Amino acid sequence: MDISLSGRSAIITGGSKGLGLAMATQFAASGADVAMVARGREALDEAVAAVHAKAESKTKVIGIAADVASPDGVKRAFDDAVRAFGKIDIVVNNAGTSNTNPFEALTDEILQHDLDLKLFGAVRLTRLAWPQMKERRWGRVINVLNIGAKAPRAASAPTSISRAAGLALTKVLAGEGAPHNIGVNAMLVGLIESDQHVQRAKRTGVALDDYIKNAAKGIPMGRMGKPEEFANLACLLVSDAAGFVTGTAINVDGGASPVW
Repeated sequence: MDISLSGRSAIITGGSKGLGLAMATQFAASGADVAMVARGREALDEAVAAVHAKAESKTKVIGIAADVASPDGVKRAFDDAVRAFGKIDIVVNNAGTSNTNPFEALTDEILQHDLDLKLFGAVRLTRLAWPQMKERRWGRVINVLNIGAKAPRAASAPTSISRAAGLALTKVLAGEGAPHNIGVNAMLVGLIESDQHVQRAKRTGVALDDYIKNAAKGIPMGRMGKPEEFANLACLLVSDAAGFVTGTAINVDGGASPVW
């Protein structure tokens, strides 16, 4: 099956590393114009160059330095992307970290920041793109969550709380978007190789290969996922090939989640 995103334009938050970078690479290679949003300018410039190297010749790829935890940052990112491409067809809400605490250590400030970044960031960006999608009767939204959204563990707040809210947001938007040919889905991350794990291995003083092997012991498939595997599914979901798929939450976790 040949997946083409030619003529489409996408904005991806958390776009300079890991899953965001992998999705940007796959989207651009499939013909979409891509705006990659992240806070760090230097990392963005490197990521844009890497995506350009694998993109179709006519594809535009831009990097936008913005903090999507703030309303102003979201608005600036959206406006810059629209100025560059003229429209936004695809929104991928990927920005976020995996911040976990025991309940007694969960302060209002910690919870609020997590909600601002993961939930309100997604709400605000999607809200800006939504009228355009309705007018053109075509749109795709992916909310990148984690498997804790369906099956939260103890001491997994605030991330499980914000991700569960993202799951509800996905279902609400899917119902409202369906009559306008707007598909909205969630992708739930398990353990996938990313910069997060590189940094954790460094902090613990463990060789990266050993860290990955140890972390993968609890995964039925016996390994961590690859960012490219995640990006391949994302590319399918935002294409016409998956036009009848909406309101779903797909685990991308090697069988780790106890919940469908």
